[in-house]
Amino acid sequence: MLSIEQLTEEILSLPSALRALLAEKIIESLESDTDPTIQAAWINEAHRRRDEIRNASVQAIPGDEALVQVRRLLEQ
Repeated sequence: MLSIEQLTEEILSLPSALRALLAEKIIESLESDTDPTIQAAWINEAHRRRDEIRNASVQAIPGDEALVQVRRLLEQ
């Protein structure tokens, strides 16, 4: 069996399209380990946030602006 370092070296030598496919497969394998109750709660939360934006009860801000705000908060 390959060590993590050897495996990483092998993976990083693959073309980017194959690395992306492998990353997708790994993420899918992790998602199947998620507790269905937790997964349902996150889906409900995503729908709630989507609906808040659609009905204008919250104002969306650009991602780069959000990151600036988060960094400012972390510096305090």
